[in-house]
Amino acid sequence: MKNIRLGFASDHRGYELKEKLIDYFKKQDNIVDITDCGTNSLESCDYPDFAKLLGKLIQSNEIDYGIAICGSGIGISIALNKMKGVYCAKVNNAIEARYTRLDNNTNVVAISGDTNLEEAKKIVVNFINTEFSNLERHKIRIEKVKKIEEQL
Repeated sequence: MKNIRLGFASDHRGYELKEKLIDYFKKQDNIVDITDCGTNSLESCDYPDFAKLLGKLIQSNEIDYGIAICGSGIGISIALNKMKGVYCAKVNNAIEARYTRLDNNTNVVAISGDTNLEEAKKIVVNFINTEFSNLERHKIRIEKVKKIEEQL
């Protein structure tokens, strides 16, 4: 099992789940570093601010994977996907988390702040422990996405 550097970001609606996940993953042997990009309270705030901080860590290779949490998980995923080299999937369960890594080689997973803690743990575990399949059909598709990104 490889050593992993994780980054977390949330808005106020994802704050409590983010804090619980950070506490849990700090105790895992394969997690060597955790960066908390905020928010740091339940006070209303804007998810794009924290998505940008997390995305910059991905772009600079300071973390291996990002975990993004907002009310639905959708808004923060949209913001992250505006950043070059950041590939975020909003997932609802551990199976989707596995497939987004296996097929799409994503580097950030977004979840709803309403996700129960046990399911959220499973999502993150599957996400960080699944390697990209390296199948040619998936590599071709990912390259097409990158070409779109270059045109923007």
